[in-house]
Amino acid sequence: MTALAATAVDAGPGARMPLSAHLREARNRASRAAVALLVGVVAGYLLSDQIMDLVRGPIEVLAASRDASLNYDSITGAFDLKLKIALFAGVALSSPVWMYELLAFLAPGLDRREKRYTFGFIAASVPLFAVGCTTGFLLFPHMVELLAGFASTDDSTLLQASAYVDFILKIVVATGIAFVLPVFVVVLNLLGVLPARPIAASWRIVVVAIVLFSAIVTPAADVLSMFLVAVPMAFLFLAALVIAWWHDRAIARRTALAPLTEV
Repeated sequence: MTALAATAVDAGPGARMPLSAHLREARNRASRAAVALLVGVVAGYLLSDQIMDLVRGPIEVLAASRDASLNYDSITGAFDLKLKIALFAGVALSSPVWMYELLAFLAPGLDRREKRYTFGFIAASVPLFAVGCTTGFLLFPHMVELLAGFASTDDSTLLQASAYVDFILKIVVATGIAFVLPVFVVVLNLLGVLPARPIAASWRIVVVAIVLFSAIVTPAADVLSMFLVAVPMAFLFLAALVIAWWHDRAIARRTALAPLTEV
């Protein structure tokens, strides 16, 4: 199953790729991924001002009712923040390339079943993670306005720029991961680790967890924002439960038919 046992593309059936060729392939794919990452970082750096305009929006709303501003704690703080934004944007923009290179490098060492699970997981998790991150990015202004609203209007809200951006990144990534969790449930079920029955039995706990998570990431005055997060997550959990139930039923049916086929 290891990549060292990968079959060479130009070799015959059952042939193994020599270690030197394997290392050469790893170097070539790593080089292409590094070039894509560098291009993404440059693009992220060029877009950093537009990104900062978006994340600065909630602070401008606060500044209309109180003294609020984004501050840098060092001379190089603004430049360091641009580099951080460029790095994260570069990783996101170049992800199709380096993910493809990684999968293409590992794929020859996987059997058919492992390939099916791996590519299925990637195909489902990547768009869900993107949707979750987009949802988190759209919701973070509500969190900033509400949390900063606990301070009196007579007080000043001075936000450190690096900590403020880290706060936004945590919200965005956490929401993205939350949308991908049902895919992990399906993978564990396909691997035989998590049957559908305990998944169905824990639906109350899952619903409470979804509601709490939605309430935390959407602390807005209206309940609609919470439902915009909770409903898709609940639907994804239901879809994962249906897939797990269908898979377990198919396994049970094959197990029941096995003695008959042997006879």
